[in-house]
Amino acid sequence: MSQDDAIRGAGIVIEVLPNCTARVEMPNGHRVLGYCAGRARAEADKLAPGDQVVVEMTCYDMSKARIVGVGK
Repeated sequence: MSQDDAIRGAGIVIEVLPNCTARVEMPNGHRVLGYCAGRARAEADKLAPGDQVVVEMTCYDMSKARIVGVGK
């Protein structure tokens, strides 16, 4: 699966979990477990509930996502 096949979307952090993970709620009400990747890992220590994030997920497992961007 190439990177072009990934589904991107925005979400809001509901709960911050250990090891650079967070529970993220999508605008349609779907909740996913997101883990920080790439540049977002540097900003993971500042992640707080209520922050808006950009997530990327595959069509194979819609319960997990990568957090690729953090916007306050």
